[in-house]
Amino acid sequence: MQTTPPGDGAASRSPEYRLAVDALRGLRQDLIHDAFAYRPLPGRHTDGRIVRRLPGRLREHAQWLPHAVIIAAALITLALASVDSGGPALLLGPLCAIPVLLTMVRPVGAFWASMVSTPLAAVLGSRWGEWPWAAGSFACHLTVLTVVAIRTRPRTAAWMWALTALYAIVADSGVGPTYTYGTNSGPMLVISALVLLCVTVWHIRRHAEQEVTAQQTVTAHERSRRTLLEERTTIARELHDVVAHHMSVVAIQAEAAPYRVENPPPELEKAFATIRENAVAALTELRRVLGVVRAEDYEAPDAPQPTLAELDGLLANVREAGLSVEKVVTGAVRELPQGVELSAYRIVQEALSNTLRHAPGATARVEIGYVLGGLGLRVVNGPPPNPSLIKPSPGAGHGVTGMRERVSMLNGEMTAGGTDDGGYEVAVFLPVALPDEGDA
Repeated sequence: MQTTPPGDGAASRSPEYRLAVDALRGLRQDLIHDAFAYRPLPGRHTDGRIVRRLPGRLREHAQWLPHAVIIAAALITLALASVDSGGPALLLGPLCAIPVLLTMVRPVGAFWASMVSTPLAAVLGSRWGEWPWAAGSFACHLTVLTVVAIRTRPRTAAWMWALTALYAIVADSGVGPTYTYGTNSGPMLVISALVLLCVTVWHIRRHAEQEVTAQQTVTAHERSRRTLLEERTTIARELHDVVAHHMSVVAIQAEAAPYRVENPPPELEKAFATIRENAVAALTELRRVLGVVRAEDYEAPDAPQPTLAELDGLLANVREAGLSVEKVVTGAVRELPQGVELSAYRIVQEALSNTLRHAPGATARVEIGYVLGGLGLRVVNGPPPNPSLIKPSPGAGHGVTGMRERVSMLNGEMTAGGTDDGGYEVAVFLPVALPDEGDA
């Protein structure tokens, strides 16, 4: 036997009681609380697949289509109520049409207005003996149920149908006048249930599509952000290796320099010692900062990082893979900073890889221009010879992002896009400071 502690009456309630309380709380929230709140019907979006094909002025008026449909439904309801000439037609028409019009500004209040007007219309318009819904109120209530269900949520639709069924049960139990042709509660409940079921399915599908779209947007954003971070990590690793190599050379040369001079003055020895200390301190700090972005399993490459001097080997590899590529060099070839050389090599490598993946069989051209103040790159490929027969290998779609990141980190400029003949072009300019600028 289970005993309940004093003061713990809420915990002793049965599950059925709590379910009923929650249901009544939902009823109050959906249909009673702020039932007559002002909620104007928004206009239709004009960016739909059908609406955006309409002419300009007609497309502007298309946003009022929901309002026009509701007004048309109100006119039909008014006509049906006026046909019942057994009662005061001038009173029956507005009595059935006003709840329909009210759905445009106060949807939940329109449902209660329809529930109130239904028995009044049935009593006043009794020529055909319809009970408990006259012809006008039948159309009015179905329209109100549909519009309110569309404008609210599925739980509200369930409560409206339940209250409609409760009214039908009470009306058919003998409360009301004698009717001639029997009750029409059955058709009302069946038709309204089907309509509300369709609206509920539409709501659920629309909500699912919105969630999928939002999730796809978040996923695409996260994928792009992750790709950007991965590319920055790769660049940081490579630059770390380049800078660390040069700083190590500076430290070693500064340490060995005094021994290459016979009887160096103390000032010179102190200057070289200071250079070495600063180089070692900078190298330690560089490794500490860039070590944050280095993966635990990353190992620095044993061989030096590639430069433009090794570009011929890269072109030979892609030629063996089936890509016909041509290299053109203009300007006076000179040695550039290793970071610029490495980025230029990687950009050409990625552009040619994209050509192999997306335009197999096409010809490519690599142009390298040594100009005053920087390095110009241009990698262009033509269209594939038989695009209908060859299926390009799909890539991850992040190559261009990586190239842009490399260019932006060097304060360069880059354009990438299709050409007029169906090919693709990547053009890059990497600035390089002039010797006098670096000395300054």
